[in-house]
Amino acid sequence: MTEVERPTPVAAEMKAAASLYVDAFERFVGNGAASVPNWLRDRQRQAINEFAELGFPTTRQEGWRFTDVKAIARADFALAPAVDASTIASSVRQYVVGGGNQHVAVFVNGYFAPSLSSVDRLPAGVRLGSLREALDDNVELVKPHLAQLAETGGHPFATLNTAFLHDGALVYVPERTVVEQPMHLLFLSAPVSGSTAVSHPRALVVVEPGAQASVIESYAATDSHQYWTNAVTEVVVGQNAKLDTYRIQRESTAAYHTATTRSVQARDSVFSLIAFTFGSQLSRHDIHAVLDGEGSECTIDGLSMLRERQHSDYHTVLEHAQPHCNSWEYFNGVFDGRSRGVFNGRIIVRPGAQKTDSKQTNNNLLLSQHARADSQPQLEIYADDVRCTHGATLGPMDDDHLFYLQSRGLSRAEARALLTYGFGSEILNAVKIDTLRTDLDRLVRARLAEDGSPS
Repeated sequence: MTEVERPTPVAAEMKAAASLYVDAFERFVGNGAASVPNWLRDRQRQAINEFAELGFPTTRQEGWRFTDVKAIARADFALAPAVDASTIASSVRQYVVGGGNQHVAVFVNGYFAPSLSSVDRLPAGVRLGSLREALDDNVELVKPHLAQLAETGGHPFATLNTAFLHDGALVYVPERTVVEQPMHLLFLSAPVSGSTAVSHPRALVVVEPGAQASVIESYAATDSHQYWTNAVTEVVVGQNAKLDTYRIQRESTAAYHTATTRSVQARDSVFSLIAFTFGSQLSRHDIHAVLDGEGSECTIDGLSMLRERQHSDYHTVLEHAQPHCNSWEYFNGVFDGRSRGVFNGRIIVRPGAQKTDSKQTNNNLLLSQHARADSQPQLEIYADDVRCTHGATLGPMDDDHLFYLQSRGLSRAEARALLTYGFGSEILNAVKIDTLRTDLDRLVRARLAEDGSPS
């Protein structure tokens, strides 16, 4: 349901800012960039109209009261164009996490870059590459799912992404196909001369019944310029299918990152998402997972490591729509400097979804007296035979634990680094791909070293 807000000067300003993107949309359509099938063009038009009505959210809205996006609304972001991929070819490999033995599709400013990608060793029938190409040569593959899952009503950033949908990533795994090696979607932001740019990366992941796959979705920048990434990922997991996904956000600390992930599962399917947040000055990620088949299982985990004035906001919904489903959710946050972490997690059990088993935990470690964490776990239960729990903790590092390690010969800095690493490793240990876990471990240790703690 769309949040209703009383008119205020700030609300008027945010609506006025939205009108600039309506104008940009008309130019986008007029120059032929939206030469897509009629059904998708109609959906784009509907989306931009919704965005114009909603405007940018304000802190007077309940879902946004801890996250202020005025900086995004006030900036003059131009739609990022395609760039010459050869200009960044030499630096791409440093952003590929998880080792070299994987299938990699690279997107620059939201556009597929085949010359930077490695997608030629896939099993028969598997697609990994351009969503735009699929719209041209096999539209029936994507039409049932594209722009069908990501919520739009009340979610302005998702509507804006849909309005400017032009290319993106497609992962398609046919029935009973097992993809042994991970498939990596690497979204890079490259600077645009003379302007600050926004890109709207789109990803559609479809795993048909009985299939199995792992997908890595990562976001980074070729330098430290200011930009805005506004991403949407839609995930469909078929009956008896299994999909493990990993999302690594290490954007420039001058950047803004907004994202929506929406998944739906069929009977007896297994889906997991582990999200890591290291970058951007402000990030917001809305995750909505629907267990829509009896016997399905879903795990949503996350780790945020922020410092200075970084801000991260996770809003998650685990929706049990059918009986006999299990879900688990574990989010840890490590906040230093004047950083701030927000976690809002809802578990919804629909009428008839009996025998639901769901657990949600959010733990936050504050390394500075100026750091802050806001946690809002929620349960909405409309069935009577369920087992649901939630809990949250936040606070500074335990002085007794520090004293114990110091008494064993460690310096205070070493003890602090070790305890912080142990807190983060609770999420790292859930990563099933050994090479990816090793690379993420390296990223965590590098972050600790940058903060002045020994690695």
